[in-house]
Amino acid sequence: MRHINLETWPRREHFRLLSAWTYPHFSLCANIDLTAFYPVVKQRGISFNVATVYLLARAANAIPEFRYRIRAGQVIEHEIVHPSTTILTNEDLFSFCSIDYTEDFSLFAARAAEQIAYVQQHPTVKDEPGQDDRLYMTAIPWVSFTSFMHPLRLHPADSIPRFAWGKFFEDGQFLKMPLSVQAHHALMDGIHMGRFYAQVQDYLRHPGVVLGEA
Repeated sequence: MRHINLETWPRREHFRLLSAWTYPHFSLCANIDLTAFYPVVKQRGISFNVATVYLLARAANAIPEFRYRIRAGQVIEHEIVHPSTTILTNEDLFSFCSIDYTEDFSLFAARAAEQIAYVQQHPTVKDEPGQDDRLYMTAIPWVSFTSFMHPLRLHPADSIPRFAWGKFFEDGQFLKMPLSVQAHHALMDGIHMGRFYAQVQDYLRHPGVVLGEA
């Protein structure tokens, strides 16, 4: 983790302006192309949800702005950020489930399976105090939505990026899925989200890079 020097940071004026706004978050929603990725996931018997969580975490870790966080009016950059996703449990309720990120998908998938099994038996919606090295994620597999907004606290500033993906659908010869990304505008702009979507799509076109060669 490193501290950003706000006096020399090129983004300092944007940060000061936007961090003072009442609601400084913004979001984008776009369809991503699963045509190459989904068949490989199914052929290998991999959990699509786990593969998606991993892919989004990998793309977010590749872009510094997704690792920036606001703490007491200052900005820090984490070396690594980890996904915390929702898991459906009994009685149509959900539990939070944090998974330590590693670039090795096989190891990540094993960790995910262990954590998911645990939270299904011990569901919780308690926050992890002081843990801002997170990426909040959720799946809405029943709806091919066109926009999405996550709930969040405004005070103190919550600068953890949030992701949601929906029901995939056929578009001609392509298989697509809506993906929403929500972030704190004091830390990033549309150009950074654009880079994120481009990175996600590149991974989806090359499943062997993400999942490892069969």
